[in-house]
Amino acid sequence: MAQAMLKSSLQGELEANIEIKAPATKFYHMFAVRPQDVSKATPENVQRCDVHEGEAGRVGTLLTWNYVHDGKPKVATQRIEAVEPMKNMIKLRVIEGDLMKEFKSFLNTIQVTAKQGGTGGVVKCNMEYERIDEKVAHPESLLRVFVKMSKDIDEMLLSKE
Repeated sequence: MAQAMLKSSLQGELEANIEIKAPATKFYHMFAVRPQDVSKATPENVQRCDVHEGEAGRVGTLLTWNYVHDGKPKVATQRIEAVEPMKNMIKLRVIEGDLMKEFKSFLNTIQVTAKQGGTGGVVKCNMEYERIDEKVAHPESLLRVFVKMSKDIDEMLLSKE
């Protein structure tokens, strides 16, 4: 499910593919257009998401996430760097918050692909990052949080159909 690709000693890339039963466009819509609803689907992982300086789903918009990682409350502010609705893809760069204490850069790409001839699809989460030093662990545990969030969102979207 998850695989790691190390680019250098401090740079890395993690990826996970999560199968979902909900329509791919609805899942993508949750992150791109209604990120404030993510906390309703997965409250143990995300307490809230606030949209700042812009409009959800638009490049340049800032999102602030209050989430739990390794049992501790955390905050991250992300800037939307790319949005491709036809591909159900969004790129979010962390620019402030707890992750910036451990990483020089952190880019999260979420793309949802519909299954051919059926409902559901695959959520591909890619995390590209550069750690501040060797003491910082690669963010596998953060990727696991995203996998759990994705499964929770899938369940919520299915229950609304």
